[in-house]
Amino acid sequence: MSVWAIGDLQGCYDVTQRLLEKIKFDPAVDKLWFCGDLVNRGGQSLETLRLVHSLRESSVIVLGNHDLSLLAVGARTEEEQRKVNPDLLRIVQAEDRDVLLEWLRLQKLAHVDRELGWMMIHAGLAPKWTTQLAEKHAREVEAQLHGSGYRKLFRNMYGDKPSWSPGLAGYDRSRAIINLFTRMRYCTPRGRIGIEDKGTPGTQEQGLYPWFEVPGRAERDLKIVCGHWSALGLTITQGVHAIDTGAVWGGKLTALQLDTEELRVVQVPGRDVPKPVSPPRPPARRPAVEGEQNTGRPPRQGQRRDRGARNPQPRRNPEPAGDTGGSTPTPA
Repeated sequence: MSVWAIGDLQGCYDVTQRLLEKIKFDPAVDKLWFCGDLVNRGGQSLETLRLVHSLRESSVIVLGNHDLSLLAVGARTEEEQRKVNPDLLRIVQAEDRDVLLEWLRLQKLAHVDRELGWMMIHAGLAPKWTTQLAEKHAREVEAQLHGSGYRKLFRNMYGDKPSWSPGLAGYDRSRAIINLFTRMRYCTPRGRIGIEDKGTPGTQEQGLYPWFEVPGRAERDLKIVCGHWSALGLTITQGVHAIDTGAVWGGKLTALQLDTEELRVVQVPGRDVPKPVSPPRPPARRPAVEGEQNTGRPPRQGQRRDRGARNPQPRRNPEPAGDTGGSTPTPA
């Protein structure tokens, strides 16, 4: 038996099939953890969603921002649905759409396996959240997603504010929790998310930190695997394993084996498309993390970063097996 975490699929069905073949996935004995963003942008979202649904007995999924966008679209009127991009439109117009969307809506924001020693999320955690607090807050929103009032949640989940605070209530609280779990890359020590900052570390607004390097962050008793941040590349640092390696942008699709002492990474080439070109932005120096020398230079994409750790967990360099190496509305 093997347990594999897989980065953002984003509707790349053919790429996903190649990766499952390469890891020799056997649904009778193996387990898959999908880090969210199953759909959108890849052109094969319906096929990808059907594939993951067919593997539901041998997989666990956390919802990403694109998955929540799909669910929100699915809850709209047919006239409103016709305005979305063709990749998502094929899903909401498919004959099995109700089965697929109902199953997707019942998935998690965070998955925890304490026996295995891992937590899976899509994007990030608030600086002061322990894994126990994160799991508690995930269950709050999941109760709304899984209940009869989910349509009202979808109508109220869009927006960049408010920043997280334990005293938040109602949909402001739900929105802040969803933002952290599905949209965060950078944040301040007080938990304000840098929504517009999406590039490699060193390019963000001053005062923002990668969410896993924020000074004073809570100590966490589980290793974390996540996706969402394709510009970061394969990154293992501070007990966090970020495995969105941009398959939809012509990068790689990554699988990380979780049930071994020697972590094993397997990758296959992503879609054969050019990577998007972002407009140039002057690099901004960020305040140095304690114990870190800040050069102001972003690391190369895919570089593993291990700087300024507070009580870092022992890590082992994974050995890639074989091949290595715009946006829709995003829910709050």
